[in-house]
Amino acid sequence: MKAIAALALAAATLTLSAPASAQFAKAEDAIKYRQSALFVMGQHFGRLGAMANGRIPFDAKAAQENADVVAQMAKLPWAGFGAGTDKGAPTKALPEIWTEQAKFKEHAEKLEAESVKLAAAAKTGNLDNLKAAFGATAGTCKACHDNYRAK
Repeated sequence: MKAIAALALAAATLTLSAPASAQFAKAEDAIKYRQSALFVMGQHFGRLGAMANGRIPFDAKAAQENADVVAQMAKLPWAGFGAGTDKGAPTKALPEIWTEQAKFKEHAEKLEAESVKLAAAAKTGNLDNLKAAFGATAGTCKACHDNYRAK
């Protein structure tokens, strides 16, 4: 019985530690995944931007909720940029993503880090803190879009 349990645990560990890109049966699935993650993140980030830029009233609770979603979503899209996902469905991703993988990864890591700072700033309930963190996070988005997203 112990051998079966150990084997089952080993199989589960192996399955869960498989590369993230292996979770997609087709390139189209990876492309849809990353686009969906980026879309959801963008929707919540846009709500924060509307508050930071005074287009809608500042709501500390809503800001915190949206910033938390952005911080979590910022971790997700990168698994969808695996080898072979440069084709297979319409995409605005430029080929440089795959030829400059180290630089692209730096941009992804910067976004993740700034998103965590954004969530921390939103937790303060202070609009000025949100504005500062929003600007820094928006800068990471822009830098990546400028280099790796078709217009």
